[in-house]
Amino acid sequence: MKARDLRFGLYADQQGLAWVKNLVEDAVGSRSARIISETAAQTHPGSELSTDDVYDFLAEQWAVEHPAQISGARQLIELRVHLVCSLRTHRAIRKTVIKALCPEGTAPHTCRVPWTAA
Repeated sequence: MKARDLRFGLYADQQGLAWVKNLVEDAVGSRSARIISETAAQTHPGSELSTDDVYDFLAEQWAVEHPAQISGARQLIELRVHLVCSLRTHRAIRKTVIKALCPEGTAPHTCRVPWTAA
């Protein structure tokens, strides 16, 4: 087994971030993997760019999908999860989390938390 990373760009408040973290933890817990660390960062790794610079389209997505709502405490962040698992398990966990983030399928819909897999 090897250390691997999952990264998700999110436009979320604290409740939305906790929801995504729980999705990741559930996906990891159901497989032979272990979370080493979890970080909600506001800078992009290896560069001087902020998450505002990298994921600004997620805030725009929120505004389009929720025109009558105020974004409140939402902010652009990158959730980084460092875990130990096989490559096959890493791919399965990533796929499971992505499916849980938008379970409605391919039909047009509004995501609870705008996201992108990094």
